[in-house]
Amino acid sequence: MFRLIAASLVASICLSHAADAQDRTRLGYGRLITNDFFGDGEDRWRTGSIQSSRVWGPSWTGVAPEGFGQLLELRLGAEILAPDDIRNVSPGDRAYAGALSVGLHTHFQRGQTEFAMGGDVVFVGPQTKLDEFQDAFHDLFNIPRPSDSVRAAQIGNAINPTAVVEIAQNFALNDTTTIRPFVEGRLGNETLARVGFDVTFGQLGRGELLVRDSVSGHRYRAVEGEWSGYSFVLGADIAAVSDSEFLPDAGSVTLRDTRERVRAGLTWRSETGITAFYGLTYLGEEFEGQTEGQVVGSIRLRVPF
Repeated sequence: MFRLIAASLVASICLSHAADAQDRTRLGYGRLITNDFFGDGEDRWRTGSIQSSRVWGPSWTGVAPEGFGQLLELRLGAEILAPDDIRNVSPGDRAYAGALSVGLHTHFQRGQTEFAMGGDVVFVGPQTKLDEFQDAFHDLFNIPRPSDSVRAAQIGNAINPTAVVEIAQNFALNDTTTIRPFVEGRLGNETLARVGFDVTFGQLGRGELLVRDSVSGHRYRAVEGEWSGYSFVLGADIAAVSDSEFLPDAGSVTLRDTRERVRAGLTWRSETGITAFYGLTYLGEEFEGQTEGQVVGSIRLRVPF
């Protein structure tokens, strides 16, 4: 069923795209790198990821258009998940996993309500070659490498269509502070329902398009405005989780049915357009037997030329 939903969602966006592709121009680009090296310094669990977005549409007026499929986002992602000890296989820990994703999403607004929805195809397992990439990268910098036994026990090859929907609304608390409650549904590679909020102090997001990173929950800028200065963000969410290809039912550990995230970040933008972001996210336990949560860091640096 979820494969049909994801395929139908992507097909609807593609049909809308084909109808007016001649009027579409590139509006922006964004990305976010997340790694536990920038957080608690460990090399485990949700250890590293990158997500990037390229956005096309007829124009950008400071808000998303009303029409479904008018504004399109090509979303690319890569993630490595690892056990607590990448040198040894433990029956009480999660298995190693690599995932690559490509997806098409659309953003639109009806009244004051913002919608983001689309579909991704997620490739999992040794076919992604991410275990080989991490092995070579760690070898280059003399960091402990994932052992052959850990790589051999990783999550197997799979291709998982995934549908994602987020609905949110902004509420201005004063001239500089905005709260944005949201709900999210994800069906496919991981199946969950999430509710949360983001609070922004400053101009970040005003007149811009922000995209949510799937791991940290931070929102990064994909279509940027002209403001300069600092903005600070706080956010939290909780999810009810029913399924995860990273923690399969037949595996050695049991998936927890709730998942929490708490995050904070700071964005700086110069008058010349140089932008820097650094954020921290606490990720709660994802499986029974996980001894504690973890802290990951997210960064982005943009220097216009």
